[in-house]
Amino acid sequence: MVKKFFNVFYKEINGLHEAAYLLGLFAFLSQILALFRDRILAGSFGATKILDTYYASFGIPDFIFTTVASMVSISVLVPFITEKMERSEEETRNFIKNIFSFFSVAIVGVSIVAFILMPYLAPKFFPGILDKTSLINMSRIMLLSPILLGTSNFLASITQVGKRFLVYALSPLLYNFGIIIGALFFYPVLGIYGLSLGVVLGALMHLGIQIPFVSKSGLFKPLPLSFDWNSVKNVFFISVPRTITLGMTQITTLALVGMASLVREGSISIYNFASNIQSVPLSIIGVSYSLAAFPTLSKYIAKNQNNEFISCITTALRHIIFWSIPISVLFIVLRAQIVRVIYGAGNFGWNETRITAAAIAIFALSVAAQSMVLIFVRGYYAKGNTKKALLAGVTTGVLAISFSLIFLKVFESWNFFRYFIEHLYRVDDLAGTKILMLALGFSIAQIINCLILWVMFEREYKDFSKPLFRVLFQSFSASVIMGFTAYLGLNVFVNIFNINTLIGIFMQGFLSGIIGIITFILVLKLLKSPELEEAGNTIHKKFWKVRPIVPDTNADDLL
Repeated sequence: MVKKFFNVFYKEINGLHEAAYLLGLFAFLSQILALFRDRILAGSFGATKILDTYYASFGIPDFIFTTVASMVSISVLVPFITEKMERSEEETRNFIKNIFSFFSVAIVGVSIVAFILMPYLAPKFFPGILDKTSLINMSRIMLLSPILLGTSNFLASITQVGKRFLVYALSPLLYNFGIIIGALFFYPVLGIYGLSLGVVLGALMHLGIQIPFVSKSGLFKPLPLSFDWNSVKNVFFISVPRTITLGMTQITTLALVGMASLVREGSISIYNFASNIQSVPLSIIGVSYSLAAFPTLSKYIAKNQNNEFISCITTALRHIIFWSIPISVLFIVLRAQIVRVIYGAGNFGWNETRITAAAIAIFALSVAAQSMVLIFVRGYYAKGNTKKALLAGVTTGVLAISFSLIFLKVFESWNFFRYFIEHLYRVDDLAGTKILMLALGFSIAQIINCLILWVMFEREYKDFSKPLFRVLFQSFSASVIMGFTAYLGLNVFVNIFNINTLIGIFMQGFLSGIIGIITFILVLKLLKSPELEEAGNTIHKKFWKVRPIVPDTNADDLL
């Protein structure tokens, strides 16, 4: 029984849509757990300085993770491992060992330096946080997370090459479960530092699930440490542009959270809550398709199959557009219902709910663009061409910070602009609405990033965009009609349900959303959308019951 249980979770999965939908299913479960986590935090603390300090303490550890650990990320290592598996298992094993040796020394060394410098770094990055002592100590505890998560991502490269997508999909679930344990059980005993220990526990669980398959594969032998500088150099030079890109992304996050700390108490919490909700469709759609496609893209490049490569990219983008636009529209229309159901409890007040809902609507404008960017970037990483992704990434970071600063200035000095934004999102009677400018700056930068990458792909692959314009038109048209129908549903059900209760507000939003989705499907049927048919066929095949492909001793079967 135990063996059968583990075989389910460590089986190989082939097929882009099957893998993407399976990853999407578990991304959905992970995001549900993450939203439950946020509900616990919001209900327990509200948008207060305690929660602001907690979210700010992620800043420096996350920066270390996204920079140092990016050298051993899936995007960097999978093409190398795929190429070496084509040659021999022994060469693959030596490569993995050498890279891990360098990574482990680097990540531990940087974390130790950050631990020592934390009293100087944390207050500089987050000047609006008043409890500097808690910020410093919590950040120090969380320095364990980049070490654990970096190691987990390193091992995930092996599980990805083996197409054990389910293992990777379960990792975020366990990470969020650890954070929930910290909030429910560690915090009452250890106070605010218990929240940080919950993050560390989640990172440890994120790592732990990778170990059984990696150990069974025989490709990972961590000790003794050894250094082949040629292997390290090759990976390092490939990863440098990605490291700079991710570093710029994290610098952008640090800058935006730092700006939020200066708006008013609770602004960091509101920004993070809104960002976390908009990340739900991004994780379910964009991340799932990019992860599912990446091993296949790397394999096509390794075998010089350019036509298959661009076909895979186009297919993934078509379905990302198909799914992400309607979900974004639903998030905009149902934003108040979503926030009230998720966060509307305990110490999270009505004013904070309204501002968070407005921020979600602004974030939702860029969900489709963010999801598409993930595919474009994975395509460039599969080709080993990280410079173009670097250019777009750095440009995005600069634009996000610049636009946010500009919008903050305009918001403060130009009354017409401020009144327009506040009235549009129905928050004109609230304080702290400046936080919306950070979401606006971020979203516009992401849309520009997507356009830059799209243009670069179009120049490299002529007529690449033709099938995308068709699905863009169909999905957008059906989504507008869906959004209007859902909005009408809200006005009908407000007279049926008591929206002052959790059940009432949930039923109002849920039934309005269902009516909107049905309308969306009917419109696409009239438009004869091939993506709708492909999605139906994939679900009909019961993607969660895809038969495992049992590998032989031949290394080629692990690909």
